[in-house]
Amino acid sequence: MANAIETVNIRNPGMAWDIVANIHFPPGFDKTKQYPAIISAHPIGSCKEQTSGNVYGAALAKEGFVVIAFDASYQGASGGEPRLIEDPGQRVEDFRQVTDYLVTLPYVDANHIGVLGVCGGGGYSISAAKSERRIKAVVSITGVNFGRMSREGFGGYDPIGTLEAIALQRTIEARGSKSRVDDVLPPSVDAAKQAGVTDIDVLEATDYYKTSRGQAAHGLTSFLFSRRAAALDWDAFHLAEMLLTQPLLVVIGDRPGGFGAYRDGQEIYGRAASKAKELLVLPDTSHYELYDQPEATAKALEKVVPFFKTHLAV
Repeated sequence: MANAIETVNIRNPGMAWDIVANIHFPPGFDKTKQYPAIISAHPIGSCKEQTSGNVYGAALAKEGFVVIAFDASYQGASGGEPRLIEDPGQRVEDFRQVTDYLVTLPYVDANHIGVLGVCGGGGYSISAAKSERRIKAVVSITGVNFGRMSREGFGGYDPIGTLEAIALQRTIEARGSKSRVDDVLPPSVDAAKQAGVTDIDVLEATDYYKTSRGQAAHGLTSFLFSRRAAALDWDAFHLAEMLLTQPLLVVIGDRPGGFGAYRDGQEIYGRAASKAKELLVLPDTSHYELYDQPEATAKALEKVVPFFKTHLAV
């Protein structure tokens, strides 16, 4: 039997919009008891109904956790205008807002809150934990530092040129012209191959997001170009040697692609100040297999579940 799920709207003081989230409840949930909670963060261009919720959120709920999978501000069912903004500062602030909500729930043990993020959500989870001390344990699943990615592959390895183009586009839009929205993926795997794409991450991302395999109504892979500047000026791992002290588990596959999760995982494992930290490198596993493929996700969860049970005192 599937776990019970409740959709909630989170509005905190100082916010002009709601964050919309799905709460996944454990079997036999009893609202008079207290449970450890996990915040589950979706990838860049994804939504709460995809891997963060329907794979990792559902699996962790079955293990006794209350799991809240939320849509980022400006994306999915959450509010914020204009749409399709990927702002790292706001993405990190969303974690604080969701944590504020969790600590008001009588069935959540406010002293035992963890966070899990997939892809860009992994990088954001790490960044949030550096300054949000209510987060007690961190799991990054094939996590990506979106700042590094924006300066490199998403910025044509020309960050200054990209920033100049963004500045020009923002001026054009401020003067009343139509917004520029970029889809960062090809329309299909066949189209990608015909265009000469060979990178495993691009091909597998297209297979996940553009087919019934992972497609979801709010799982868009498009971004407002004029609002991308903040990402180029950001680093998920800044001061990790000083501030990231919570227990940390980094899960990556050993088949690296252009999005850089393998190198980012190795880097943050080495840099984190955490005394309790683990790096799980799954053999013959790619970035997108860790989104939803049963063998890869099962191997990840074999490590993730006991990690959270140890550090969140289940």
